[in-house]
Amino acid sequence: MLKKFLELPRRQKQLVSVAIDLVLLLTAYWSALVLRFETFTPPDFRLYIWQMVAAPLLAIPIFIRLGLYRAVIRFMEDRAVFAVVGGVTLSVVLLAALIALTNTTGLSRGVLVIYWLLAIVYIGATRFLARSYFLRAERNQDSRQRVVIYGAGRAGTQLVYALRAGREYLPVALVDDNPALRNSEVAGLRVHAPDNLAAVLAARQADEVLLAIPSASRSRRVEIIDRLEGLHCKVRLVPGMADVVGGHVTADAIREVQIEDLLGRESVAPDAALLGRCVTGKAVLVSGAGGSIGSELCRQIVQLRPSRLVLMELSEFALYSIEQELAALCRRDDLGVELVPLLGSVIHRNRNEMVMKSFGVQTVYHAAAYKHVPLVEHSPIEGLYNNAVGTRRMAEAALATGVETFVLISTDKAVRPTNVMGASKRLAELVLQALARQGGGTRFCMVRFGNVLDSSGSVVPLFRRQIAAGGPITLTHPDITRFFMTIPEAAQLVIQAGSMGQGGEVYVLDMGKPVRIIDLARRMVHLSGLELRDETHPEGDIAIEVVGLRPGEKLHEELLIGDNVEGTSHPLIMRAYEHEVPWEVLTEKLALLEKAAQSFDYEQALTLLASLVKEYAPARHGEAELLWRAMVKPSTGTVSVP
Repeated sequence: MLKKFLELPRRQKQLVSVAIDLVLLLTAYWSALVLRFETFTPPDFRLYIWQMVAAPLLAIPIFIRLGLYRAVIRFMEDRAVFAVVGGVTLSVVLLAALIALTNTTGLSRGVLVIYWLLAIVYIGATRFLARSYFLRAERNQDSRQRVVIYGAGRAGTQLVYALRAGREYLPVALVDDNPALRNSEVAGLRVHAPDNLAAVLAARQADEVLLAIPSASRSRRVEIIDRLEGLHCKVRLVPGMADVVGGHVTADAIREVQIEDLLGRESVAPDAALLGRCVTGKAVLVSGAGGSIGSELCRQIVQLRPSRLVLMELSEFALYSIEQELAALCRRDDLGVELVPLLGSVIHRNRNEMVMKSFGVQTVYHAAAYKHVPLVEHSPIEGLYNNAVGTRRMAEAALATGVETFVLISTDKAVRPTNVMGASKRLAELVLQALARQGGGTRFCMVRFGNVLDSSGSVVPLFRRQIAAGGPITLTHPDITRFFMTIPEAAQLVIQAGSMGQGGEVYVLDMGKPVRIIDLARRMVHLSGLELRDETHPEGDIAIEVVGLRPGEKLHEELLIGDNVEGTSHPLIMRAYEHEVPWEVLTEKLALLEKAAQSFDYEQALTLLASLVKEYAPARHGEAELLWRAMVKPSTGTVSVP
């Protein structure tokens, strides 16, 4: 019966509502007469018949005008009461005026007062009873995902109405930390205490929690997520307060809990002066503009309104993607930034110089690098060329063309490196330090930080894909740890750090506490609503498989080589003082290194790299340098170079 009624066309449902209201208003007037005269057969009943008929005929058009029949009863809000009260009141006033105009005598005016009260009760109560019935029936028959909403404030209430109108989620209960809201009803749902959440999930047959707490601090969100993790329910978040205020809280805006939501560190407001010092009104070049860090640098730089932004990128697709995105951003915000997309490699010194001179580049953010540790370990010559030689040629071009500021994006893997990627980045740092000591018009500095979340090669998207595929999650070592930072935060700090100092400084970003990767994997499994499969829970959903350290991989990353470090004006940026190599020594050995690389002399290249980067302790293994292994003849051990 209910299903047939809900499937009726909208117009037919409205006609049914009008018919029911006609009957209710007639009943309300008759009830008023009965109550007024305390009998089912009021005296002079015929005198009141025309009023009984006129009452609904006056009220129905007013209800239509006030939009009472446009509201969907299942999703009707509490403010519909005002429409009912206003409509009934206006109809009674018109009825009283009509009685006065007809100059009818012998009638009781008190009937109108009783009718007014009863009509409000009959019309209003039936609607809310119908809403309650429809919602209860839908909950029993609904196949949508049943969810509990954590947060009974403005965002939570708005989310309840948005989800009810959708086809994906069905809100069944609310949870809130505020004791004043406990056991009350908000948007037709009971509000429970957080301590009772496990029982609520079981009783309501829900296995997912939506966090509707956009105004809560990051640390508070982490605390709540930590509490929910033990329930093994899926957890999702609604957007921030700006979206809530703008009325954009919808089912589509609900997202998975990201690892950045679990970092637990409050954001630090950027220093506007540091952000704009090397960017605003200047010609800026970003190498590796299509990469994870490079593309975010570009997004933040255009918002600071440089006069020109030169995008240098080796990958054609990556360059096309970031140029299109930035062009749309500039049009939308009317930024007036000239974009110059250039394909090319940083190892071409003459072209680098020509680009910087032709476009009047004043600031360079050098983000171009090969950074995937095992891949660079298998192709160390290319890694050395791109990361170290490429940095030198970019830096020399900047010095020759009078670039004001040159900022190298470095990595924590440059600290006591055990792999070619880290050693090549440390060598790049040494090149810039030596050039800075040579003097000149260009200020060189380096910014070193750890892993950025969701970058290419990051463990987070890998774990996410493995969980979606049903596992197992592959872990290189149970004790491995890493520092993590979000890409936007890292890019923002890079821009600010590049505005500090006189030249030659190594800036280190505060990455917070290192994270155990196995703990990260466990949390991602639990927050997906799944159970970890191990010895304790053999029937779990996702297993963790330890596969061993990859070539060149370290158990624990560091950010500092020594202890000589001091703070800066920014609380998340430190200045490190580390040993340097004189330019004369560097140039001599770099020439030999380039010669070894050009002749594919893998052993000589690594020997020279180790002599320059004193902390480099290469991890010897049988899988390194795939090309070298293919070139060495198994029978003679000699190298065949075409």
